Amino acid sequence: MTKVLYFIIVVSFLDTFIQLPIITPYALDLGASHFMAGAIVAVYSLTNMVGNIFGGHLIDLFGRKKLLLIGMLSAAVILFFYPFAQTPEHLFLIRLLHGLAGGVLIPAAFAYVGDKTRKGSRGKSMALTGACIGIAAIIGPAVGGIMAARAQIDYVFWLVAVLFLISSLLIVYFVEESFTSKERNKVAMGDFIPLLKHPLLIQASLAAFGLMVSNGTLAFALPLKVQEMGLDSATTGMLLTTFGVIAIIIFLSPTNAIYEKISPIYLVITGLTIIGLVHLSLNFTAIPWVSFLLMMIYGVGFALVFPSMNQIVSEVSTMVDRGKAYGIFYAFFSLGSVAGSSLSGATTEVFGLPFTSSATIMLGISVILFVMSGRRRV
Repeated sequence: MTKVLYFIIVVSFLDTFIQLPIITPYALDLGASHFMAGAIVAVYSLTNMVGNIFGGHLIDLFGRKKLLLIGMLSAAVILFFYPFAQTPEHLFLIRLLHGLAGGVLIPAAFAYVGDKTRKGSRGKSMALTGACIGIAAIIGPAVGGIMAARAQIDYVFWLVAVLFLISSLLIVYFVEESFTSKERNKVAMGDFIPLLKHPLLIQASLAAFGLMVSNGTLAFALPLKVQEMGLDSATTGMLLTTFGVIAIIIFLSPTNAIYEKISPIYLVITGLTIIGLVHLSLNFTAIPWVSFLLMMIYGVGFALVFPSMNQIVSEVSTMVDRGKAYGIFYAFFSLGSVAGSSLSGATTEVFGLPFTSSATIMLGISVILFVMSGRRRV
């Protein structure tokens, strides 16, 4: 995998992370209710899920490079429209289109990674892609939060749009197709059926759902928690950056040997349990330093989950169906974001405890995965 693709993965995830501290306040400033703000956060992931499913087949049919380029260019154009939203409904529509356009980006990138790495080294390869995401998690929330605090939200969207345009040029000139036309002749829509029945892909997809429930909840609820403590958007950015710093240390340090030595499903179960307990604790903290400590622990959980579940997907798929496998996987990713932000918004309205639903879901999924993994050994 080339350095260019690493950069593309950073930019793709930067698009999400840089908006975490600002979308909820931006929606509220436009007059949205808490429920509508949650819907605005969620609709991106909802349409992203549609893009994942249909894009997964197209990634196999037409190749990784073409779909990467189409997704990048489409998202770049849509990002330019964010500053012109005048009502919550306008912002909702823009987010809807943004999610649809970007739905093929991550499955195409990770299908490319799977194509280029051999079984036995995929754990560390996925850790390196996790490091790319960690970099995005460090830079994105900090930049988004600081620019929002300085009333420069418009520039956040324009900055990412320019980065997407630069990435499009890099794809054209430096990314080579990893899936040959001869192999693509074997691609069929029917490949979805055995993938949907594969126990390991089901477990990885449930893990993706759980992880993104946590991220979707953070996108909606963490800015509100920070406001309750009397702090600004820059603090939200620093909190989110904290978990990225911890995760990237684990991804790039000698500790990344755990991805080759320990079964990925057990790393996933442990990580989701840690994150679930962090969310439960976030409901009740009102002290900034405790919040920072919890986000450090969250970073450990994220580092355990992300490379491990991607490793599972790569190992259960082949070049012929890898786009579909990652399409299914990232559809659950997107569904988790929808559930996280939507349920968090509803829980805030009813109980005033926005992290309760996410904690319950993640701990529940941990139990389900433990039971499923036990049955596979019997």
